[in-house]
Amino acid sequence: MGTTRRKFLQRFSQGTIASLAVPVYGETLGSYWKEVGLHLPNDNSENYWGLVKEQFNLAEGLHYFNNASLGASSTHIQQETSKFRNLLDGFPSKYMWGGWEGEKEKVREKVAQLFSVSSEEIALIHNTTEGMNLIARSFDLLPGDEVVLANHEHSSGRIPWEVWQETKGIKLVRPELPLLPEKVTDLVEVYKKAITQKTKVISMCHMVNTNGMLLPVKEVSEMAHEKGILVAVDGAQTAGMFTIDLNDLGCDFYTASAHKWLFSPKGVGIFYAKQESQHYLKPLMVARGHTDKSIRRLENYNTRNLPEVLGLGASVDFHNIIGPERIHERTFELKRYFRSKIENDSRFSIKSPKTDELSAAIQVVEVNGKEVDTIKQELWDEYGIDCRPMSSHSLNALRLSFAIYITKKDIDYLVEALQNLA
Repeated sequence: MGTTRRKFLQRFSQGTIASLAVPVYGETLGSYWKEVGLHLPNDNSENYWGLVKEQFNLAEGLHYFNNASLGASSTHIQQETSKFRNLLDGFPSKYMWGGWEGEKEKVREKVAQLFSVSSEEIALIHNTTEGMNLIARSFDLLPGDEVVLANHEHSSGRIPWEVWQETKGIKLVRPELPLLPEKVTDLVEVYKKAITQKTKVISMCHMVNTNGMLLPVKEVSEMAHEKGILVAVDGAQTAGMFTIDLNDLGCDFYTASAHKWLFSPKGVGIFYAKQESQHYLKPLMVARGHTDKSIRRLENYNTRNLPEVLGLGASVDFHNIIGPERIHERTFELKRYFRSKIENDSRFSIKSPKTDELSAAIQVVEVNGKEVDTIKQELWDEYGIDCRPMSSHSLNALRLSFAIYITKKDIDYLVEALQNLA
């Protein structure tokens, strides 16, 4: 046994076990995509985006317009994550505790670069819900203090404040946002009116999940900071959808689930805390190493699914190979294309704001005279189209997501189906 074990460890340390080789995902992805022509810097043709679509192995017959609920990982991201799983199962204790510290830091750096911030401002967590709990639980607010939460907040952004703060006597201020604002200042004014001398925190979505409305994080952050108010942002529906510079946004905290628009393995999230605002935060979980002063103290879970975390690195590589600017442009191109097909059709009412400053790749549409649950089921039964019905805020409308694996041909198919059912 001793000889066999020594031989195994020697081979392992020399990297001769092919199935356990550490993937260099950035290089392999770039090499592969050059071969299939996806690294062409100036190609924005539908053929190009068709090749992007082929990198996703969606179920046969499925037309997936529900990315705002959960994204798909490309086949390459799946493969690279599986390599990490195989490596972990080949030598569990080595890679769970310490063997991947360098790789984790590389992922942190890639995420930081994507959002134009320091790696010392990024924690790798599980999802947006965890991030919002982390924020809401951290503050030592006093009875009578106020937290502003607009009426379109996701339940995972609202409930943590209700549980961790409202029960202590903190007042949650719930201003109502206009459903279809015409300009950014319409929304800024709502937050301005909600602020009082007792306001301590504004917690807001970057994009609401209800009708895809973009909220003015930058303008609200500037206004709040002038009064000593902190700003926390739920970025679940924006991270990866278009380019984001968190320094420019100016918020104190930003958290997002990477398994939506970044297509990462499921259960991986991103948490940003501005360096000068990190001292407010307390870990949700403590274990050995809890005295760490860096942002890493917020992800001190001891045992966790590290292959999924490292798979996030492959997701960022996937994003970067296509190009953040190209994805940004495509996001708004698909939005405009879809709206151009139905906005003058009296059978439909678009319930997402029109301008690019106020909406992006989530568009919400009511089929006039039809109950949303009925039309959603008909789309699935007759056309294999999956989307999300939205009934809150009197929407009665379909929420449609235009991720980068959606082509204009897919949108044509969707519009034809909607027209037929209308």
